Amino acid sequence: EWRTAHLGTDYWVPANSPLHAVLDGVVHVLHDNGQNRDYGPTLILKHTVGDLQFYSLYGHLSMSTLDLFAVGDAVKAGQRIGYVGDAHENGSWVPHAHIQLMLDMLGNTVNFPGVAFPSELNIWRQVCPDFGALFDQTFDSSVPRMAQDLLPYRKSHLGKSLSVSYQEPLTILRGQGAHLVDAQGQKYLDTVNNVAHTGHEHPAVVAAGQAQMGVLNTNTRYLHPSINDFAEELLATFPPELSVVHFVNSGSEANELALRMATTYSGQKDFIALEIGYHGNTNAVIDVSSYKFDSQGGQGKPEHTHIVPLPDCYRGIHADAPEQYAQHIGRQVEHIQAQGRNVAAFICESIVSCGGQIVLPDGYLQAAYTAVRAAGGVCIADEVQVGVGRVGEHFWGFQLQGVVPDIVTIGKPIGNGHPLGAVVCTRAVADAFANGMEYFNTFGGNPVSCRIGTEVLRTVKREGLQQHAYEVGEFLKRELRSLQTRFPIIGDVRGHGLFLGMELATAEKQPLPAHADYLINRMKTMGILMSSDGPDHNVLKIKPPMVFSMENAQELIDHLATVFAEDFMQA
Repeated sequence: EWRTAHLGTDYWVPANSPLHAVLDGVVHVLHDNGQNRDYGPTLILKHTVGDLQFYSLYGHLSMSTLDLFAVGDAVKAGQRIGYVGDAHENGSWVPHAHIQLMLDMLGNTVNFPGVAFPSELNIWRQVCPDFGALFDQTFDSSVPRMAQDLLPYRKSHLGKSLSVSYQEPLTILRGQGAHLVDAQGQKYLDTVNNVAHTGHEHPAVVAAGQAQMGVLNTNTRYLHPSINDFAEELLATFPPELSVVHFVNSGSEANELALRMATTYSGQKDFIALEIGYHGNTNAVIDVSSYKFDSQGGQGKPEHTHIVPLPDCYRGIHADAPEQYAQHIGRQVEHIQAQGRNVAAFICESIVSCGGQIVLPDGYLQAAYTAVRAAGGVCIADEVQVGVGRVGEHFWGFQLQGVVPDIVTIGKPIGNGHPLGAVVCTRAVADAFANGMEYFNTFGGNPVSCRIGTEVLRTVKREGLQQHAYEVGEFLKRELRSLQTRFPIIGDVRGHGLFLGMELATAEKQPLPAHADYLINRMKTMGILMSSDGPDHNVLKIKPPMVFSMENAQELIDHLATVFAEDFMQA
């Protein structure tokens, strides 16, 4: 926990600005608290109003203030009592005055705390009342609204299916790099936000968006260099067979468009998808997302969707013979053809996210693509979560399997938090889709989005984030597997780069979701944000911003070791 709760009021004024007493008083303390980031020259006045005795502190003053009075001197309301100090004398701060009321000195003789831990703020407020209470018109303290202020309205007026994380939800107001900051100024290490690909609020990405937003944002019916620039730099990351791009606003839109393209190209409506697969929130992609239609509130598998087993090499049905998973694709093709129909497409994430960060068996996509293409269908690689260098060895996850899809969908990371997505496909698929029906997306490919997407690609390349993801990911896997030897509750560690999963299970491979939930909430109390995935919610997912450093990784490992050693985690 960080000391971020301010107990006084700061006035940001130039150095040498004069300060005047608010009330009559007596000089109680006059001292140079000269340590770095302390008050520097400090004046504390003692006030008596009737039976009430209290104190006012003035910090970050000039050295000349110390020569104005002696302890015991009386001062009058309105009297000049000192000057604001400059950085060389005020504790190394930007010039400002810190003024604070105290009802008791609590045994302090020359100093007094000016900030506190948020968890202790209610106690400190009993000792340090608001300085603005001395004035007829109190200050707007602009205190951020906390969870208890925000949750009631959210529950009453926002959709009830909109969930929040953690047993005690966080109010997050800022982000920087691999960290998020809550309403009380507490900093959290973010291990799960793969949307902030180049880091929360990366300065270059923010600047690119701001610069274009200040000039123009419009649709693609007008020519603009930004869409060409983005398309050129994006396509340069793909094999030459993938040469056409359509821009959209999210991964869900990208997958929706991919399904539409596949239907148009093949003339068919039957799709093959994975058990526990997830591809977005529109009707069409929910229809191929077992993670949704087989879960609470889902309506089950639609007629034209055909599900193959999750290719889980740890707890799946073919864990001992993973090469058998791909055979299910061919069986589904035969099942579809037996009904007088054929395959439109096979859609699959390159690493299965909601399934529990499942790494596909070697050769899985090669066998699947061969079977689907032989039936006239197309192959869709969903890279919404795993793409743009995250897997480390390659820029795109499908390259881990040595295949080239017909369609690739992109979302989350490409905008670094800005709503942006893309569909990249072969010329054959693009030409079939251009059948006379115009495809127009009001916001897809707008100049602001394209400038942001281009800068994300450039930042990944400029900062070497793909190689960085590989190196940090290898370190994490090695350290997690070391923890696995000490804590048998860790059943499996898997993944590539900074897209990792750690599965909690018994020796008999029974899932332990309660232990995963306990770990997540304990890690939150230590300033580290984690989350779970998988059909049994027992897989800890690790997919942080790509700037996640070796130091961040070591911090994560150290705190995991602490929690795994606790009694509850001894499964």
